[in-house]
Amino acid sequence: MNVLLDNLDLFGPFFLTTIELFALAAVGSLIFGTFLAMLRVSPVPVFRAFGTAYVTIVRNTPLTLVFLFMVFAFPLLKVVKLDYFTAAVVALTVYTSAFICEVVRSGINTVPVGQAEAARALGLTFTQILGQIVLPQALRSVVPPLISTLIALLKNTTIAAGFSVAEAGAIRQYLSERGENQLVGLLWVALGFIILVSVLSVVQRSLEKRWSVAR
Repeated sequence: MNVLLDNLDLFGPFFLTTIELFALAAVGSLIFGTFLAMLRVSPVPVFRAFGTAYVTIVRNTPLTLVFLFMVFAFPLLKVVKLDYFTAAVVALTVYTSAFICEVVRSGINTVPVGQAEAARALGLTFTQILGQIVLPQALRSVVPPLISTLIALLKNTTIAAGFSVAEAGAIRQYLSERGENQLVGLLWVALGFIILVSVLSVVQRSLEKRWSVAR
């Protein structure tokens, strides 16, 4: 307990950075991943090809390589200068969006085709059909895999510690410099992640309960 109490100035700010990383990357991934899913089911071949290529390339690339590109290779393009935190958010968003895309696409496939055909007969456009009819039902049916992907994202934030982002994954290094017991410190870090994952699990059960009644 002393390791935690004596180093609250590390645990508090670093876990707060982890939560910020997760929240920003989660929002970005949900938006971009859903957009990619729309491309994947688009009637336009070039859009489908782009969505498929993105998912295939990014999903089969190690997250560490995505981080390496954003931190070391992207600055060489001299498009825009990113600090380490922003680069970590972008790397996590780019990587997680591919998985969110496939989860949402699987949800879209659960919606009966007849609903889209009926909406098309009423004169709705492809975007209106997806946004007003298909996606709301699809998202309700994929809550468990969607939350599982976000839990994986939360744990993946620790990789940012290797790229100069002061978040929970970097606590061990700072405890070592202070001469503290690293094993006990790591146990407290693990407990912190268990608590954060438990919060997401509660959100999952709440959404499942609410939307199972609505369906």
